[in-house]
Amino acid sequence: MSDYTMTIGGAAVAGTGSFEVVNPATNEVHASAPDCSREELDAAVSAAEAAFPAWSADEAARREALMAAAKAIHEAAAELAAEITAEQGKPIREAGYEAMAGQNWLDYYANLELPREVIQDDKRALVEVVARPLGVVAAITPWNFPVSAACTKIAPALAAGNTVVLKPSPFTPLATLRLGELLRSVFPPGVLNVVSGGDALGAQMTEHPSVRKITFTGSVATGKRVAAAAAPDLKRITLELGGNDPAIVLDDADIDTIADGIFWSSFANSGQICSAIKRVYVPSAMHGALVDALADRARSAKVGVGTEKGVRLGPITTRPQFDRVCELVEDALAAGARAASGGAPQPGPGNFYPPTVLTDVDDGVRIVDEEQFGPVLPVVPYRDVDDAVARANRTHFGLDASVWSADPDRAAEIAGRLECGTAWVNTHLMQGPGQPFGGIKWSGIGVENGPWGLAGFYNLQTLYRARP
Repeated sequence: MSDYTMTIGGAAVAGTGSFEVVNPATNEVHASAPDCSREELDAAVSAAEAAFPAWSADEAARREALMAAAKAIHEAAAELAAEITAEQGKPIREAGYEAMAGQNWLDYYANLELPREVIQDDKRALVEVVARPLGVVAAITPWNFPVSAACTKIAPALAAGNTVVLKPSPFTPLATLRLGELLRSVFPPGVLNVVSGGDALGAQMTEHPSVRKITFTGSVATGKRVAAAAAPDLKRITLELGGNDPAIVLDDADIDTIADGIFWSSFANSGQICSAIKRVYVPSAMHGALVDALADRARSAKVGVGTEKGVRLGPITTRPQFDRVCELVEDALAAGARAASGGAPQPGPGNFYPPTVLTDVDDGVRIVDEEQFGPVLPVVPYRDVDDAVARANRTHFGLDASVWSADPDRAAEIAGRLECGTAWVNTHLMQGPGQPFGGIKWSGIGVENGPWGLAGFYNLQTLYRARP
């Protein structure tokens, strides 16, 4: 039986079944997690429904509980980091940063005001616009950032007065289950329920008649299924999906100045970040210099087990994703690309793939046209800026992009032409709880973070009081 328990109605639930969780650094079974049954899911949703009236009615209590939850995560950050590294693979220091990011999101939403606006106040009427919570929220999170992704969803949902049933990825359920155990004494029973299981459980959550909102982060294909499942019941949805984020280097950029930023914005978390740089467009005359600079950094970045000293990049988290990265690189090399660094998996039992910089590659090759979600970066030459912008926008995706230049104003003008949710200048991956994050086209629906993300978790009610 698993040592990890689900949280349903404030109680520990071992589950009637279990499934294995694999450590990506060894590809050996690390632990087992409860496999939530339909009856257990119904109990979690019923607990959330029962907790909703009291939780939604007391804003002050919600703020106090969110601050207590942030404190609890802070105090347990080392434990959560160890869980993240064991199941997801990232270096332990990066896992600690992830846990602290979860704390930051809870702190932020504990102190963010819910809107209540007076739009008429005269002798005829007092008219206010008030935020009202939706009810039970189903939150489904990905495997690349299990704890921080959970907190980016539960913090605004709970702050708005909703109750939550949270499901992590079956590849990385353990840290999220620990998070649920940690917060049992913080939130009233039923306010935050944490269940674990496979894709069938996620489908049951999205179709459940008592769920009023679905917030999902994951693949485009699954996001489309979530949207289809939500449509018959007109459930509210927020979908944060994939990205094939371009970076455009302008002809006045200094390679030595920008190389570090581009490299780590591409390869952090072994490239397993939806908003990471996935392809770079650089003027033809600068192409070789940028490839060399990125390849030098790739060769010096230590890849290994996340608990080992000096490791900067861990394994690819899942075996299917590892196989996909291998396939995409092999396809590119067969099409004539050259690996300036990496280019093949590291020997050994784990899902280790060295940071790979590809040159002699162009649009039309899968590694450029598709989201690789791994430690591989194609560097593509361009003729002129209009050509680069057109190439950057020629995709179904529209999550993020960046422009790199010695002239920030010129870069900002180019960034304004890019079809994406966030456009950075001379940086990438810079996000925070107060900054809206979301995509256009196939990269998602709605936004997370800030008051804009909070708005996705409530309805607006017009409160009209006539005066005699």
